Amino acid sequence: MTKIIRFSLVALLVCAACFAVDTRFWQQGDRADFERGTLTHLSLRGDGRIFLAPELTEVFDSTTPYLWTLAADSKGTLYTAGGGSGSGSAKVFAIDRNGKSRTFAELDGLEIHALVLDGSGALYAATDPDGKVYKIAADGKPKLFYDPHQKYIWAMAFSSQGDLFVATGDQGEIHRVTPAGVGSVFFKTEETHARSLALDAQDNLIVGTEPNGLILRISPAGPGVPGKGFVLYQSPKREITAVAIKPDGAIYAAGVGNKTAVAQAAPPPPSPTPNPALGGTPGPGNVRNVSAVGAPGPSLVGGSEVYRIDADGSPRTIWTTAQDIVYAIGFDTAGLPLLGTGNRGKIYRLDSGSLSTLLLDATPTQVTGFGRSPQGDLFAVTGNIGKVFRIGPGFEKNGTFESDVLDAGSFTYWGRINYRGSGNISVSTRSGNRSHPESNWSPWAPLQADTTAPACDSCGAGRTVSPSARFLQYKIELTPGSSHPAPEVSYVEVAYLPKNVAPVVETIDVTPPNYRFPQPVLSLPPSTSVTLPPIGQQRTNPAPSIDSGNSSQSMSYAKGYEGARWLAADENSDTLVYRVEIRGVKESAWKLLKDNVKERYFSWDTGAFPDGEYVLRVTASDSPSNPPAQALSASLASDPFLIDNTPPQISNLTGSPASGNKLDVRWTARDARSTIDHAEYSVNGGDWMLIDPVNRLSDSPEEEYHLVIDRPSADEQVIAVRVSDEFDNQAVDKIVVK
Repeated sequence: MTKIIRFSLVALLVCAACFAVDTRFWQQGDRADFERGTLTHLSLRGDGRIFLAPELTEVFDSTTPYLWTLAADSKGTLYTAGGGSGSGSAKVFAIDRNGKSRTFAELDGLEIHALVLDGSGALYAATDPDGKVYKIAADGKPKLFYDPHQKYIWAMAFSSQGDLFVATGDQGEIHRVTPAGVGSVFFKTEETHARSLALDAQDNLIVGTEPNGLILRISPAGPGVPGKGFVLYQSPKREITAVAIKPDGAIYAAGVGNKTAVAQAAPPPPSPTPNPALGGTPGPGNVRNVSAVGAPGPSLVGGSEVYRIDADGSPRTIWTTAQDIVYAIGFDTAGLPLLGTGNRGKIYRLDSGSLSTLLLDATPTQVTGFGRSPQGDLFAVTGNIGKVFRIGPGFEKNGTFESDVLDAGSFTYWGRINYRGSGNISVSTRSGNRSHPESNWSPWAPLQADTTAPACDSCGAGRTVSPSARFLQYKIELTPGSSHPAPEVSYVEVAYLPKNVAPVVETIDVTPPNYRFPQPVLSLPPSTSVTLPPIGQQRTNPAPSIDSGNSSQSMSYAKGYEGARWLAADENSDTLVYRVEIRGVKESAWKLLKDNVKERYFSWDTGAFPDGEYVLRVTASDSPSNPPAQALSASLASDPFLIDNTPPQISNLTGSPASGNKLDVRWTARDARSTIDHAEYSVNGGDWMLIDPVNRLSDSPEEEYHLVIDRPSADEQVIAVRVSDEFDNQAVDKIVVK
């Protein structure tokens, strides 16, 4: 798909942090982008093109929870049926060519899954859960035609010879019934349910099963002779809900449900109480609608797959989804497969083996079946609520797309919107400061014409006039025109510029004294390459630049050094530089330590600073990412901290002989600024030994020490003492005892 490419976007990818408040672009051109918005009367193709959808016209509302099946006679009368009416009978409805509807017949049973017409136009209906086939006369009076003695009848089809084939459960049998109503078992699938059924041009039966997800071809044989089966494909899914055959012999089949799902126990047939899985009404929660008819079946998790089996028998998966459940397969006038799904009521078209289109979004929850009249009109039936819709043949007169909401993260200026498309296209926007645009947003406003738009046969552009705010939404309206091609849009780009916001210095941490940070690593020159995201992954604007501060840092011992580190954040993801200043607590003027610091830490030599209490100020500036007139800064001052480079003093150092061949040594240590940390002594140049103060605690600027040691001989003894304060300043003195 061709898209508008901008140099500024490439620059953003190369160096997002260098120009964080430069113009940004919100780009939408993939299917996932448009799926996050709201499509009204529009179709969405898998390559990201949106265009007018076929008209979807409601022709009948049954007021029943769901309809399952649809058939049309040669006069154009539509017949449909389903279940869940709560009346104790299953109804067949008729809709004539003028759209007039009526209840055509009522049959014993809770639901009807299959309606077929024979060559003469007679209607047949199959009921559940006590599966029987009825032939309904022209006056609507039903007569039992065949009883297969099976609980469920899921599908029926007439062969070219006039035989009726009936797909059943709980024993997974296919019955063949003659025009006289005489039937027998034609084929045993060895599965619980023969779930779906279609006949090809050679009267081969194509059957989908449950619980092993088999797709079988059953070849016909002579009267009374069982059919011969061959497994065309074993699906990884549990249940084959629908099969359909194109005139070229290609088979399409839909598989749903994970085989690992635990089958539910069959409850007794209940009254039509709400089905929680389907939003409160009975319906096809499991494809066979456990709550409505009591049939066992898997919980439909794991989405759906659609398979194509070519005429030579080769299968392949051509479509898959994790969200939708495929209930029905039909074909449009061009022979492209249509998928009716739940539980979001979407109809998909398979354009090729790799491309599909979200064709329609129906209001009901499930699209359960397709049918076509002799005149070629295409119809769909739905569940929750049971309705009949005509699809096409024309297209909607207009369609709109409302995007999801762009959150720019802060107060933002809106710029030009560029789009790629053709036909009659109008674009409007609205903005606000609430995350949801229900109320208190600006009204929708069309784009202002932009004469500077780039020359492009399939491009359009305009300037947003919606007020500056944090959130923006755009709307596209497509309308057909006699002199224009069918309208479509494939790409939208919104330019915006967040207003620059001052950075924040959140906290300053003064590090232990006498340590310094390593020298900053030399920065590399800007890269001249660009790293693209994986194909299909969305490009995103950079997130706000916030230093978490959780990473540890190493410092090296360096006497007389002091250091600080800080946390800083910038809402615009700007690159920040820092100015570090210092002053004494009783001073008024800040003195510069260093400007244009790129790291979030700094250390300096305190040797030139007199002892005393100081305060550090860090100023963060976003100037690297903004023009000078727009650059902003913010500052934070630290708590007071102490600089102490003066060693403590040792006084009153004495030593004298004591009884028992001992030496008695005493001294006092005092520091002007900080606490005495520890003291040591050495005898005759030996190892330094720690000594506690008289009160045992080193918690004061002044401490008394008393030492009694053995005198090894009567010779002269040299006693050295060393005292350190908490800033590792040391004083040494000695005494000679004779």
